[in-house]
Amino acid sequence: MTKDVILEKSRLPNVLILLSVIILSCTSLIFINYFTIKILSANRAYVNGESHYSKGQKDAVRHLITYLYTEDAAHWKLFKEELSVPQGDGAARIGLIRNADTETIKNGLRAGRNHEKDLDDMIWLFRNFGTISFFKKAINEWEKGDALINQFNAIGNEIHSKIQTTHLDDVSKQAFLSQISSISEKLTVNERDFSNTLGEATREIKGYLIYSNIFFILIIICSVTIYYSAMVKKLVQSKKEIESKNNDLTIVNKELDRFVYSASHDLRSPISSLKGLVDILKTEDDPEEIKNYLNLMHTVLNKQDQFIRDIIDYSRNKRTKNTLESVSLIEIVDDAVATLQYIEDVKKIAIEKHLSVDKIYSDNLRLRIIINNLLSNAIKYSDFSKEKPYISIITHKSDKMFIIEVEDNGIGISKDIQSRIFDMFFVTNKNKGTGLGLYIVKESVEMMNGTISVESEIKIGSKFIITLPLHNEA
Repeated sequence: MTKDVILEKSRLPNVLILLSVIILSCTSLIFINYFTIKILSANRAYVNGESHYSKGQKDAVRHLITYLYTEDAAHWKLFKEELSVPQGDGAARIGLIRNADTETIKNGLRAGRNHEKDLDDMIWLFRNFGTISFFKKAINEWEKGDALINQFNAIGNEIHSKIQTTHLDDVSKQAFLSQISSISEKLTVNERDFSNTLGEATREIKGYLIYSNIFFILIIICSVTIYYSAMVKKLVQSKKEIESKNNDLTIVNKELDRFVYSASHDLRSPISSLKGLVDILKTEDDPEEIKNYLNLMHTVLNKQDQFIRDIIDYSRNKRTKNTLESVSLIEIVDDAVATLQYIEDVKKIAIEKHLSVDKIYSDNLRLRIIINNLLSNAIKYSDFSKEKPYISIITHKSDKMFIIEVEDNGIGISKDIQSRIFDMFFVTNKNKGTGLGLYIVKESVEMMNGTISVESEIKIGSKFIITLPLHNEA
């Protein structure tokens, strides 16, 4: 898994968290506003109901006093009618406390002249918030009012009974009037306290609503801002990645153009040589000359074969991803030496192997490409004028890396061209190399997250040092 993929996967949950916060905040905001509006609506319904309660009580007082002095039965009837308003609310309160059926409670509220559309909210508020301090206090005032209404009703019944059976004198009338006024004053205070309690609760709920809205709106704004910043950052990053990939594609296209041009030239050149040699052979009768020409043709074909091998290695290296597996360096080196035995004069070279590292976990294909090319290169540029030409292959560990060193005492590489030897199609001797070998080695090493360096002196020899990660099998 590449670093970019890991970073991309780590960024994804962060975006999802931001979206979740926004969705939860919006949901919470909707939820809070809905229930706050429902509470305020029910609260308003109770305040409105109190006004009917108060009006019914005051009208009942007025009709009872009129009935007391006029003894007109019509006012007694009106008294009972108006008093039924607070009595209906009182019946609804008792039904709510005793958890009576909803229709019984609604009938009491209807008698209290509450609006039909407010009944469900009033019942819901009482049942769900009856224990909350502000509403509990209002219910307590309501209960005191109902007790006063019952006293007021008892006085009315007493007056009605005496009017029906005897004549009331002025002293009795004054006594009843005093009782009615006392209860009416207490009810006025009680009704005011009830309204004030609900009004205070409404203002408190309004404050909570404002703070809650501000809190969640700030969360949404912050989350959206962070999300927007993340998206902008991601777009900028994507733009940079696209630009980087475009630059890479430009480089690859240039490299491909160069590769196609050079490859087509190098592929055609041996063919032209072979055609020329074939034409000469057609006119040649001397067996020795024919043998020389055939040897030349064999050399040309070997070079062509090596070039095709390099192209295959180049293609495989470009197309194949890193594959980690258990690898034996001893086996790879032995296979490479065996494969290169066909090269002319290879038996004159002493190949020394000092492999202190064998079993590793790495890319088998690329290791074979690296070792094959470095050994092949060392053989091609050996100095046979020396008494003991040799190639030394060394492997050892250093921290979390393993190192491969390929050293020879060949003709060496000039200091002024050492920085170019890993370029594509760069050759020091067109008769010996294709210009792809060391380029492929460097590409392979870099694709394995390693490094390659060279130490060389003319007529002394060269040493290539490859440092690669030492992976754990797990």
